[in-house]
Amino acid sequence: RWKAALAGLMVLLLAAPTPALAVDSGAAKRTRVKDITSVEGIRDNQLIGYGIVVGLHGTGDSSQTVFPIQSLISTLHRMGVNLAGNPLASTMQVRNMAAVFLAATLPPFAQPGTRLDVTVSSAGDARSLQGGLLLMSPLYGPDGKIYAEAQGPLVLGGYSVAANGNSKTLNDPTTGLVPNGALVERSVPLNLAELKPLTLLLNNADFKTAEQMADSINRVLGRQLATAIDSRRVVLKTHAGEDIAALLARVQSVEVKVYPRAIVVVNERTGTVVIGGQVRLQPCTILHGGLSILVTSRYQVSQPGPFSSGKTRVVRQTNIEAQQKAANRIVLREGATVQDLVQDLQQIGATARDIISILQAMKQAQALEANLEVQ
Repeated sequence: RWKAALAGLMVLLLAAPTPALAVDSGAAKRTRVKDITSVEGIRDNQLIGYGIVVGLHGTGDSSQTVFPIQSLISTLHRMGVNLAGNPLASTMQVRNMAAVFLAATLPPFAQPGTRLDVTVSSAGDARSLQGGLLLMSPLYGPDGKIYAEAQGPLVLGGYSVAANGNSKTLNDPTTGLVPNGALVERSVPLNLAELKPLTLLLNNADFKTAEQMADSINRVLGRQLATAIDSRRVVLKTHAGEDIAALLARVQSVEVKVYPRAIVVVNERTGTVVIGGQVRLQPCTILHGGLSILVTSRYQVSQPGPFSSGKTRVVRQTNIEAQQKAANRIVLREGATVQDLVQDLQQIGATARDIISILQAMKQAQALEANLEVQ
């Protein structure tokens, strides 16, 4: 009897379903649709222009730069001063002015009278644009039409000073900003009713986020409105005659769960490393050491003996020294975080360049669970 009961228990144990393993998909955060998407067809437009900056304190273009003189002659001609054929026109000094290129961004739905910020950058050999005034200059779109006019005083984030052969430069004094310095003269026509289908584009492509966003929009608005097409596009099915602006206002205010990608951004030019909070580390051991080679050269004069036929020669003696430091050891155990890695690297005195090399090696060894982007 007890054998039969034991056999039945074994059958029950073998037939019992195996518990599913919980898969951790990373910590999710809630954000609004408007913060992670854009509407297809509603976009900015780039503007570019050319002009002159005047009022500089002798830090403008030199006479070797031809186009500032031509720009000055053209500007004076429009003002009623004709210098055509004047032999002295080519000898004019342009140290107090500079030829510049202009760049601005025309936002969607901008109407005539809207003000834009304008970035001004020297096109010649000017040393500084400090104290300059940008004269009225047109801003063109890709189609060659004028969409804005720019004018105003420059604001710089740096300076350049030179006196008696000494100079000091801070930041970039040849690039400045004219805040609200451009007035829109022509708008780009855009009709929301013509945006069919109405599509939301994710800033960072992700299938799970697209599905979550479509489900959240349908649940909040109470109808089957949104459909995820791929990892970036979510299409909204609108009714005939529906108020698109009101619909987008409701859709963009919907909160969605977002699962950020694990990413490490490395800038080798500046030595900057930015590690995201979703980055995971696998157990590993890091050995890091340094090898430095010093090459020094000394010059000695070889002087021949008296009454000899030899000549005086300069002889170079080269000395090579190699120094190798002991390897520093870092052990990352199970559950180690990015903060643990950073603290250990700081304790061994690793520089930013060392950290970049270590992260690249960890990625190759599959100890760094993140996308490594090198800029």
